Amino acid sequence: MEYRTLGGTGLKVSALSFGGSPLGGVYGEVDVEECRRTMHAALDSGINLIDVSPYYGETRAETMLGDVLKGVARDRYLIATKVGRYGNSDFDFSAERVMRSAEKSMGRIGVEHIDILQCHDIEYGSIDQIVNETLPALNKLKEQGKVGFVGVTGLPLEIFTSVLDRATIDVILSYCRCTLLDDTLTALIPYLKQKNVGIISASPLAMGLLGGSPPPWHPASPAMREAVAAASAHCRERGADLAQLAVQYALANPNIATTLVGISNQRELERSLACVGTLPDPELLTQVEAILAPVHNQTWQSKSSL
Repeated sequence: MEYRTLGGTGLKVSALSFGGSPLGGVYGEVDVEECRRTMHAALDSGINLIDVSPYYGETRAETMLGDVLKGVARDRYLIATKVGRYGNSDFDFSAERVMRSAEKSMGRIGVEHIDILQCHDIEYGSIDQIVNETLPALNKLKEQGKVGFVGVTGLPLEIFTSVLDRATIDVILSYCRCTLLDDTLTALIPYLKQKNVGIISASPLAMGLLGGSPPPWHPASPAMREAVAAASAHCRERGADLAQLAVQYALANPNIATTLVGISNQRELERSLACVGTLPDPELLTQVEAILAPVHNQTWQSKSSL
């Protein structure tokens, strides 16, 4: 496993990290014993960062994570979880709620401190509130020793500069923005490095779209789905796999400290681990990028508070 430093935190994180959203049943039902075996295999492989949220499965993912981590030494993993989003339309970034949420997350996961605590999908809130109320509350938890580092997450990239121009945070989590479909996160890297902010990139498969079987709720346009289907067929004709190419592409960027991949079983884990330390085939990558060019850097809409 390759390890990279997460911005100014000093944390050494595995280049591939464990995305816990599937533990909440977001992509289909999961088996607890299979999840337990998968988690133990992931830790044995050198993966050391696990990301989750009370939003995933309405606390189910955190509860499942706490179950499968029972008996595992705390120094074997780093926990990143979130506050502020609790359902599809349930957002509360108030100081009281986020501090209470963090305590409940610790209880569900079975830990006494959270390594990275993030405001979840802040484009659905008020940037003023995030800067003036939410982040000060998380920093209070940091001062109390309950949280190691704080950050924000979201889809629109402009939310990160809006916060960082007014406040100090340790990390950002950007999803679906360092993929074969959308690589707009790369343009923001110099700014983030100048701010000494750690970069976590999530969902190199664009929430399952590049994996070949996106969930029914996936917001991709018909044009995006058609382009991905064509790229997937092209890879199969050449004995390759689009999902593997996508993960290789994401992991190859040395400026991204870690890439979160949603994992719920050992087969998914093995496929992701096979991409660590391997570069995408340059000829195939060029061909796939040409197929995806008509929809390159297109994305679905997410509410913005700006």
